[in-house]
Parts: sequence; structure tokens; C-alpha cells
Amino acid sequence: MAGPARIAAWTAGLTGLKRAAVGIFLGAVSVLAFAPFHLWPILFVSLGGLVWLLDGSYRGGETLPARILGAGLTGFWFGFGFFLTGLYWIAEAFLVEPWRHGWLIPFVMTAFPAGMALFFAAGCAFAMALWREGPARVFALGLGLGLSELARGYVLTGFPWNLIGYGLLATPSLMQLAALFGVYAATVFAVLVFASPASIWCGGGSQSRRSAVVASALLVLLAVSYAWGAIRLAGTADTPTDLRVRLVQANIDQAEKWRPENATRIFETYLEMTERPGLEDVDIVIWPETALPFALDKSPDALAAIGDILPANTVLLVGSARWTERRNDMGILVSRRAYNSLMAVDGEGQVVAIYDKVHLVPFGEYLPYQDFLESLGVMQMTGVRGGFSVGTGSRLMTVPGAPPALPLICYEIIFPNEVRTQASPPRGTERPGWMLNVTNDAWFGSSAGPYQHFYQARLRAVELGLPLVRVANTGVSAVVDPLGRVLANINLDTSGIRDVTVPALGPLTLYVTWGLWTELLALGIALLGWLVCRIRVRPPRLTG
Repeated sequence: MAGPARIAAWTAGLTGLKRAAVGIFLGAVSVLAFAPFHLWPILFVSLGGLVWLLDGSYRGGETLPARILGAGLTGFWFGFGFFLTGLYWIAEAFLVEPWRHGWLIPFVMTAFPAGMALFFAAGCAFAMALWREGPARVFALGLGLGLSELARGYVLTGFPWNLIGYGLLATPSLMQLAALFGVYAATVFAVLVFASPASIWCGGGSQSRRSAVVASALLVLLAVSYAWGAIRLAGTADTPTDLRVRLVQANIDQAEKWRPENATRIFETYLEMTERPGLEDVDIVIWPETALPFALDKSPDALAAIGDILPANTVLLVGSARWTERRNDMGILVSRRAYNSLMAVDGEGQVVAIYDKVHLVPFGEYLPYQDFLESLGVMQMTGVRGGFSVGTGSRLMTVPGAPPALPLICYEIIFPNEVRTQASPPRGTERPGWMLNVTNDAWFGSSAGPYQHFYQARLRAVELGLPLVRVANTGVSAVVDPLGRVLANINLDTSGIRDVTVPALGPLTLYVTWGLWTELLALGIALLGWLVCRIRVRPPRLTG
């Protein structure tokens, strides 16, 4: 026990560059808890170390403002390390066309992690306002980081990538907790569980004993949660439906995709893969996001070719850019809009349903202050003049011969509450029968990014109790059941098809039913724990 106490004292006593370096290191190693590594016990080290660093801010600050400022800086350095290593793969997108975007990499890979680190800074500063010796500080940190991670999902359109809760839900058994309260509430629980053992070493005495009691109780709760998840998995068998889909992953190099001379070859590649044996037994063929380097609905020859190969009762779902025009009474073009769309094409080559992406990627699909930045020569990653427009209309998609689908293009699937809202229609209306996620993770090469994206998509299936069908240009394409089990997949950097029967709809989850209330409950429990830990137990007075 003396060893951890000395490490805790040494960590708390760090100042200046040493404190910043340790904060960055702890944030960086936290990423090992997420896909593709899933080494979730590392969070005991990283979040425990963060507690000790914040202890130093608490004890070293002479006034509350000084303590809050020190905690904010500590949280910033921790967050900078976390996002620098966790989002390094974003640089891959700037190397697709390095002559256009490569020069931005040093700026993006410092400014973006620094901007995201402000959320951790705010969470730690908030926690310091409530910081006390003993177990109370763990609940303060759970409340602070829980609030800041929730804010990260909404501020400036949101980017809830690698929320701390994903580290807790890394195993199939613990993943089942998402069906109860979702990843935001899991984030609060994760901070409490992983930070609590470190709170035991706070200078000895009754506070250490109280911290040990709290840590033990939380670890027991973690074990119970794991056991419950394992029982849920063992007691739920896969139930197939009559819907059979073909996943088509062509593995097209992103750098080659938009060259005009490659358009015909790419289209023919998809046609050839679609036509492979067994097509007559498939109800739906699925191609990924922006599968084709041209607007499919404006290409009658391409639609006719698709109709020629599809059986009469088979439908193609294909991601494609789509342009619309509005003209005045004189026939003069007034406006032209581009959409990132998902189209359903029937066996006659007719477009029978369209979904336009709603949650667009800033700087990827559109630019804030689009006209001004384009006048300076700045373009979003997709290079579409004017950027993509936000889709309107129903978020559900009616596909012939299939239950209503919840379509999600690319990173739309990482927004838990936004997806939950679409999966819980008003009373009396039909619940979607499955989720469809089409994406183009080829932007990010063979990095950790595609694996992180796929894991977050799997967790949406558990949260919502919906089967997931996911098709990527390259990795990871898969079919996932409502408990997050992968039934079939095509790996990263692989070309191939999979014919899979879509699993049945799962029961309505507690998270879908209660939604935001589960997140408020988790925050309320953290606040209640903080209040309880502040109660001082006085010894009974002796009489006589």
C-alpha cells in the first residue's frame, strides 16, 4: 500500500511541464481502452492518475479560483493527449489529396485536439469546484466529466467520438448495459468505477477507509453488471427474419475514386460483385455511402444497367450524391443543391425511395461561413462547390419488401440521442425494424478510425434493440444483432460480398423508453453520492 501512496503523492506534487507531460501521457494511454484494442482496465491507471493530478491542484491552490484554473489546465492536458492519440487517423483524410490538404495536417492535428480538450478542461474545472478529500472527489469528477462529455455531443453540432463510456462497455457482457441507460450515463458510471480505487490514497485516516468502501461497492456493482450482461447474452438466441441482404464492399481507393477516367470501372466493379451467384435469393443489395463517383439519379444508363441485373423482387440500396435544381418562370437557374443521399432502386431501374443525410460533417461536407471561406479558396474535404445541404423529411425509409429502415449515413450513427429519437416513433406508429448504416471509411486508411466507428455503430444496436446492417466502402461491413453480436463481417482493406439474413427486432430497451431521463438519473446519482460523502459521521457522545 505504501507504493501506491508514494506514487499518488509524487503525481499530486508535479508542477509545470512535468505535470503537463504526465497529463498528456495519461490521456494518451486512455485510448487503449477503445477500439481496436479494448484494453479497458487501462482506465484504472489513467483516470486514477487524473484524480491524483487534480489532488495536486486542490492542495496547491491557495484560493478556489486558483484551484479551478489549475484543474482546468490539468484537464486540458489530459484531453489533449486523449484526442491527439485517439483521433490521429483524421490526418489520413488530408493525405487522400495531399496537394490540396496536406499542408493543413500540422494545424489540424494540434488545433482540433486542443479544441476538443476544452471539454475535459471544463469538466475538471467543474469537478474542482466540488472537490473534497476522500470519496466525494470521485463523485465530483464523475459529475464534471459526465456533463462535459454530454456537452461534447451537442456543442457546435457535436462530436461524441470515443466517449469515456465506450471504454466501460468494451466487452460484449458489459456492452449490454447500453440497453439500460445508453453511453452518456455509462460515462458517469465509468468515471466513478475507474477513478474510485485511486481515491483510497488521500493521506490516510477515515477518508481513506470511506474511499475504500465506495471503491469496493462500485467494483462489486461492475462485477454484477458483467454477470447480468453475460446472462443476457447466454439467454437470448439469434432469431432470423425472412429478409436476406447482400453486403457489397468494393474496397475502392479513395484517392482513385473521383478521377473521371475511373468512373466506368468503379461502376462495373459494383455490378460484377452484385451479380455473383446467389443473387436470386437476396431481397436487398447494399452498396456503401457515395459508392459511385457520379449522380446516379441523373444517369439513366446506369439505372438501366442496375435494372438489368436485379431480379424482379430485389432492391438495391446505394449511396450517391444527388443534385436538385430550382428554376424561375423564365427557366433561369435560381439555386442548385447537393445532397449526400441513400437511394432505393428497384428491379426496373427506378428510384423508389430517397433519404438525404441530415447531420453533415463540418469541414468535411460543408463549411461554416461557406461562401466567405470558398472566396478565400478554402474547400471542404469532399470538394463539392457550395457544400452539401441538410436533408429534410422523414428519417425512416420505406424499402419495398422490408420493414421500415432507420437509415444513417456515415457518422450520423455516433449521435446516441439523435438516433434514439428516430428509433422511438410516436405512440401508435410503427417502430423501425432495422438500422442501415452506409459509410465510406476509406478516407481513414488502415488506421484505428474505421474500427472505432464500427464499434460505436454496434453499441447503437444494443441501445436501441435494433439489428444493424452496415456497409462500408472498406471495413468494417457487418450485420449485428440487437445484442451487439457480429453475425457476419467483411474486414478492413478487403473486397468481398456477404449474403446474410437480417436478425429479428429486439425488445424495446429501457434506454429507448426513458432516454434523457436515464442520463439525468446517472448525473443525479453522482450528485447524491457527492452529498452523502460530505456527511460527517460524528462519534456518539459518552454520558455518565
